[in-house]
Amino acid sequence: MKRFLIILAVVITVALPFILRPRQHVSGPVDETVVIITPHNEAIRHEYARGFESWYRTRTGRTVRIDWRVIGGTSEIARFLEGEYVASFRNYWTKLKHPWSTEIQAGFQDYRLPTTAPSAVKEARAAFLASNVGCGIDLFFGGGTYDFSRQAQVGRLVASELRVKHPEWFADQVIPRIQAGEEYWDEQGRWIGAVLSSYGIVFNRDSLRRLGFTHEPEHWADLTDPRLVGEVALCDPTKSGSIAKAFENIIQQQMQRRLTALRASEPNAEARLIEARAVREGWLAGLQLLQLIGANSRYFTDSSQKPPIDVAAGNCAVGLCIDFYGRQQNEAVRRRNGSDRVGYVTPIGGSVSSVDPIGLLRGARNRVVAESFIEYTLSLEGQKLWNFKVGTAGGPERFVLRRLPVRRDFYARDDWKPLRSDPEENPYEQKEQLVYRSAWTGDIFREMSFIIRVMCADTHGELVEAWRAIIAAPEPAKTKALAVLQDLSTVDYEQARGTVRQCLGAKNKVEEVLLAKRLATGFREQYARAAEIARGR
Repeated sequence: MKRFLIILAVVITVALPFILRPRQHVSGPVDETVVIITPHNEAIRHEYARGFESWYRTRTGRTVRIDWRVIGGTSEIARFLEGEYVASFRNYWTKLKHPWSTEIQAGFQDYRLPTTAPSAVKEARAAFLASNVGCGIDLFFGGGTYDFSRQAQVGRLVASELRVKHPEWFADQVIPRIQAGEEYWDEQGRWIGAVLSSYGIVFNRDSLRRLGFTHEPEHWADLTDPRLVGEVALCDPTKSGSIAKAFENIIQQQMQRRLTALRASEPNAEARLIEARAVREGWLAGLQLLQLIGANSRYFTDSSQKPPIDVAAGNCAVGLCIDFYGRQQNEAVRRRNGSDRVGYVTPIGGSVSSVDPIGLLRGARNRVVAESFIEYTLSLEGQKLWNFKVGTAGGPERFVLRRLPVRRDFYARDDWKPLRSDPEENPYEQKEQLVYRSAWTGDIFREMSFIIRVMCADTHGELVEAWRAIIAAPEPAKTKALAVLQDLSTVDYEQARGTVRQCLGAKNKVEEVLLAKRLATGFREQYARAAEIARGR
């Protein structure tokens, strides 16, 4: 009996991914199949499966089916791809009669492999990059540039032929290489942005009126209003790459504002020194802003889709989300009962427009069809699906996606405006542009997310208690307590690039756990001290 239960458990474990696989659009025999792993939701999967099947059949006379693999967000996808490629390369490497070791496992994925690395490790890295080792999946579709850049650097993404086939698409007037500091496609062609994303505030007008607000939120700082305590929906930045990017935008805006102010006040100062000072001071100002937003939060969820849903339901008054989640909630509520209670705003100058890329995975078994899918998503036919209304010619069949296409020439078509779900939106013509500077925070993106998590989520109970005490406190106790609460010297810019980076980059993950514990203990003590000052003790 025991043996039977063990076998049954193994069978269930193996079968479960196939049982839970999303329902495929095409039934019956097909000529071609393409396997795509994605964090995209059902609406996007449905419309792009339907659209590609029709486009491919028209061009080739053949039928195609998309085999979607949906396992979670980009963090889960990254872990899955790493595991699959490690297993696949290990099988490849040992078949060549080479011994396997932990050094080989780490080295063949290390894009920063030092020249002093053992020759066997260098050989393994070179062999992987020259191989056609695969993971059983053809395309990675959706996520952020950080995730795709990482996959490309490691060697799991490879160049497609699209830049050779359509060189005219890779120009400033169609898909610029860099826009406002953001990369829109990889120079080696390993990933290409398919659609744009920005970040902002989703809000419930009924809830805001209940709390006494007479105006809608416009700026990130509006989320620090004491009336919003317990009313802000947030996501853990270590679990969501999109929300981590939103938090990075908030910090970069503070850096940019500080740089503008310092240049105006000290016009004769050395530019390099002014910038370095602005980055340090803007980092702290951004973290302090995020700390107060975190103090107002009801929770830090693992899913970036939960905040807009909770705001629409009235469980929270406001939330921070990626733009299309906010627009989709607005659309869903309006379609159900005609209500305009859900609104969305991208703070002026508070968010870049970054891309969700698509990339070809190494060892793709269905490479020709996979490259056709990339071509379709970047053609004007494919771009229409992101922002055309349901039922319009060339638009989506069932779901309005409310997203902004990456192609600049899409917005030049005035005759398409009546067909679009967001006709006045043009990300290439923003009033006040946040210019992303990768050198400021790009290489400490993970460290930033870690710090915010510990500062706000791991110590959430103590942070909220201190904030409530400060809100209720009279002056001068209020100001003194707030100063203690917002003393973030233990996680300043130098610490983020030093101690935090060192611990997070250590091979022994115990160092990261110990750092989190040490920082959290310090924050808890600090928050308790702030609460005591606020209460006059």
